[in-house]
Amino acid sequence: MIDAARRQIVTAGIKMVEQKMIAGSWGNLSIKIDTSRCAITPSGRSYDSLNTEDIVVVDMQGNKIKGALIPSSETPLHLAIYNAIPAAQAIVHTHSVYASACAALHRSIPALIEDLVQIIGGSVDVAEYALPGTKVLAENALIALQNKKAALLANHGVVCWGISLETALMTAEIVEKAAHIYCICETMGGAKLLPESDIAIMHDFYKQHYSKRQIEKGDDVLE
Repeated sequence: MIDAARRQIVTAGIKMVEQKMIAGSWGNLSIKIDTSRCAITPSGRSYDSLNTEDIVVVDMQGNKIKGALIPSSETPLHLAIYNAIPAAQAIVHTHSVYASACAALHRSIPALIEDLVQIIGGSVDVAEYALPGTKVLAENALIALQNKKAALLANHGVVCWGISLETALMTAEIVEKAAHIYCICETMGGAKLLPESDIAIMHDFYKQHYSKRQIEKGDDVLE
């Protein structure tokens, strides 16, 4: 289980660099191995140079179990989400450009496109600012998540969770796409938002049907 989680994180890190979701060693990824352990990217290491042994394994209190490197400085954020949201099995934290622009503006990404509301259930809200790597940041992120799968971190970036690393990455990609569309719309008079009643219908359909089809097809497996 540990080796598989480490391999998935290395592969996903390369994918995030290729998609320009992160740069250098910024951002971080993790997978919940079981109820007592998670695998997470190390601090200060570029993603294109990572190997499986570099991925650190910690317990749910943040104590290192396996790995020679220091775990990500955002480990408290990841652990807070795992401990508060049992359904979360993987987390990605990105610094993608348009979502980070919204985070710098302290402006939520509104419910303006269908795939966003299907997976998120509404807007992507902004967590109140706190210093990176702190317990306060983790607490603020949980407030902003409010049963959603993504939140903006003020003046920082985005955090997303999923039932697998693949679904967490997909959520981050959709959030960035929606943020890009939102920024474009703001230069053209503003977006027309989806009706609240339709948001509820689409989100419920995704939870009850479409997400299960993705699992059946194996779309949530990242190798």
